[in-house]
Amino acid sequence: MVARDDQAAKDQLLAERRGDEQGRGQADARDSVGRRSEVNEAAEVSDQQHDRQGPGELSEGAEPAAAVGAVPQAGDQVGQAVPDDHRTVVAASVAHRFVPPHPPRPEKPVATWRGFFGERARTSVYGWSQRAFEIDYLKRDILGFRVHILLDPALVQHVLLDNAANYVKPDIVKTLLDPIIGSGLLTSDGGLWREQRRIVAASFSPAAVEAQRAMFVRAAREAMARWSAGRHDMAAEATRTTMTVIALALFGGDARLTSDAAMAHIAAAIEGFSEARMLALLRLPQFPVTPKGRAGKRGQVFLRKTLAEVVDDRWHGRVEPDFLTGVIDALRQRFADGEARALAIDNAATFYLAGHETTANAITWASYLLAAQPELQEQLAAEAQAALDGGADDVAERVPRLRLFLNEAMRLYPPVPRFDRQAVAADRIGEHGVAPGDIVSIWPWMLHRHRKYWDDPDAFDVERFAGREGRHRFQYLPFGGGPRTCVGAQFAVAEALTILAHWLVAWRFAEAGHDVRVAGMVTLRPKGGLPLILQRR
Repeated sequence: MVARDDQAAKDQLLAERRGDEQGRGQADARDSVGRRSEVNEAAEVSDQQHDRQGPGELSEGAEPAAAVGAVPQAGDQVGQAVPDDHRTVVAASVAHRFVPPHPPRPEKPVATWRGFFGERARTSVYGWSQRAFEIDYLKRDILGFRVHILLDPALVQHVLLDNAANYVKPDIVKTLLDPIIGSGLLTSDGGLWREQRRIVAASFSPAAVEAQRAMFVRAAREAMARWSAGRHDMAAEATRTTMTVIALALFGGDARLTSDAAMAHIAAAIEGFSEARMLALLRLPQFPVTPKGRAGKRGQVFLRKTLAEVVDDRWHGRVEPDFLTGVIDALRQRFADGEARALAIDNAATFYLAGHETTANAITWASYLLAAQPELQEQLAAEAQAALDGGADDVAERVPRLRLFLNEAMRLYPPVPRFDRQAVAADRIGEHGVAPGDIVSIWPWMLHRHRKYWDDPDAFDVERFAGREGRHRFQYLPFGGGPRTCVGAQFAVAEALTILAHWLVAWRFAEAGHDVRVAGMVTLRPKGGLPLILQRR
């Protein structure tokens, strides 16, 4: 860790250059990095000691039960800035090697039963041993599910591209997601999936994304209009902003989709997946028994009811036509009215949830990484200002370094840390036999931090994506891969870059002393939100 006297000298120089208020904010931010590092190092030791005390250690290769199911808040994290002698020169400034927080990794795998209790039962990325980030393949048998965990990009390519027709969305995933998104684009397969993909693809073409850029700017500015200098939860701010984008771009700005109630119910529905996953693994009916589970069920009911009303308003022509109106019209041409209406609601839920939640998480983690690296933040703010001087709407095309930054942020914190497929017929993935019904689990979280495929994989390196030499196309999967790559990927990247550029020009983000920990069910969030200090530029 940087010595305190060296740190004070650097902070004094910053204060002289940028003003006393900024200098104090950055000094506080760096002190919080130091405090977080010391706490996290101690927490890692404590967690690993706890792991070694558990009975029933499995042989090499055993991993937590989160390997099954679509939705395995996180516990003790690891992350630190390291000493002065590890430096890289970036744009004429000196940046210390920075390792953002991640869950601790025991040297040996822990007993599978531990995956059903404590933090390992509440987050998918918690509890994996160091070995999982070094090998190519794991096979687990958990409660009657045989799970193949692919940690080699070539094996991933086989499933997502070369033999994609043999691998469908798993039955357990459909059971978990059916109450919210039914048979929409995210969960359907075969002909039904192809029909829906054709219907929506045109709405996410480059030309269509271009037409929506003004909506990104409007949402970014509306967010900043709410802010004042001081402490803000940037996870909540990012969520509200991306909800606004989706409501404006796809649902005609429908106020029902940006209300406080909608935000609360979405959060409850996502958090309720922990209990739902456990019930699905045990093959029990989906009757929630805990307060969190019941809140999740209420969230699902609220969202389906609200989105049914949104669909019916367009079905009966009670509002001006928008994106959803076009989807409804296309569905009515291909399906009977009853099925068309049901699919319209399913896809409205898919676009609303998937369309804002994952982008919000990407922006949230990017905000944290900006706050944790003040010098880099200043460089990116200068780039954003120069880009905005050339126009507000298309700023995303003129911030190449911010794009590199976002790519690296999504490598370290992929919005969706894992996704699964289920084999239809027998197959071989590399040297490994797969039987019909087997689950194949693909983990961007581990692929993105794998020792074989990345240099210094846990460290943040803004230049990492400056070139593609030697990188496998299925090594980096923030939006999936193959035919089922996220249809809204270009939309999401343009949205995130536009919002971040506008925010950076007007505001400075500083750490608030919050212990940042990874949490994740279906998506990857910071546990307890992300409080940051906002300072006007």
